[in-house]
Amino acid sequence: MANESIIRNQQIKTDLCTSDFFYERPPERIAQHPMEQRDHSRLMVLDRKAGSIEHRRFYDILDYLRPGDVLVVNDSKVIPARLYGHVEGREEAAIELLLLRQRELDTWETLVKPGKRARVGMRLVFGGGILRGEVLDLVEEGNRLIRFTFDREKYENIYAVLHEIGLMPLPPYITEQLRDNDRYQTVYAREEGSAAAPTAGLHFTPALLEEIRKKGVAIAPVMLHVGLGTFRPVKADRITEHVMHSEFFSIPEESARLINERKAAGGRLICVGTTSCRTVESAAREDGTIPAMSGDTGIFIYPGYRFKAVDALITNFHLPESTLLMLVSAFYDKDKIMEAYRTAVEMEYRFFSFGDAMLIR
Repeated sequence: MANESIIRNQQIKTDLCTSDFFYERPPERIAQHPMEQRDHSRLMVLDRKAGSIEHRRFYDILDYLRPGDVLVVNDSKVIPARLYGHVEGREEAAIELLLLRQRELDTWETLVKPGKRARVGMRLVFGGGILRGEVLDLVEEGNRLIRFTFDREKYENIYAVLHEIGLMPLPPYITEQLRDNDRYQTVYAREEGSAAAPTAGLHFTPALLEEIRKKGVAIAPVMLHVGLGTFRPVKADRITEHVMHSEFFSIPEESARLINERKAAGGRLICVGTTSCRTVESAAREDGTIPAMSGDTGIFIYPGYRFKAVDALITNFHLPESTLLMLVSAFYDKDKIMEAYRTAVEMEYRFFSFGDAMLIR
């Protein structure tokens, strides 16, 4: 398991307020659906050394990768984690559940709406009785711990049940119907467990990944199950008062070896997405090497943080006043990032989960 130095929030002195990360963005700039071709989204390239901005297409990412680099991707897979049901014996008492994190075999931490309705001991019904749940406890942030039961002769595990009756947990700012659930998965998604997609990876296609390998760039998968820790809103006025919700991560032996060998030989570690970045930085030693490990991380990266391992970052355009925007601002310069976001608005980039991408190198 991760030790205390990994799971604690970074204690960095800063006078920044949450409002310092606000920017104006017209509603029509929120992408409601993915691009027809994943790698045809736009790509804004920020060069930290030159202070320059370029405007390309995502398939042009090949021009910015070098033989010997290592691309770190989060291969967590989104589950149909949104459930609609009712209180047992009271069909009029509707309940909406979002499964956040598996605590034991069939026991999950969940976000419940309306929360006041889900009292300890209450029994819930989903899918006409295909899945049932009992509220065991009230946990941090008002979430509920729920134990689920289902027909084990018919279903191998709870994931099989979710794929039958659950819905993809699209963010609330996406109001259009998703025609193909696979478009909210990366093409390399493997291990089920995320409540939201690691969206920077949505731009890659199998063909583009193959071209990247042919160029001599290694691809190292890590895993962080995306939950509330990534997307929970910052409500505190001062960013240092915000506490991240912990998420489970894992770095396989082979990926750690690959990252360390490439870095030692002069290659760059390029993270695909903020979740991959948080995973790598959670595990990184002071010398920048990455051990194989798994555990929980509540790392909160904001301006003032000293990056130990990451050399470049591929990411999407994030919500105002979000921890993701704060992480990106820590990796470059806050004022430069906010300027880039204003430019993206002016040039009609598409924002958020299904939106365009940014490369910071």
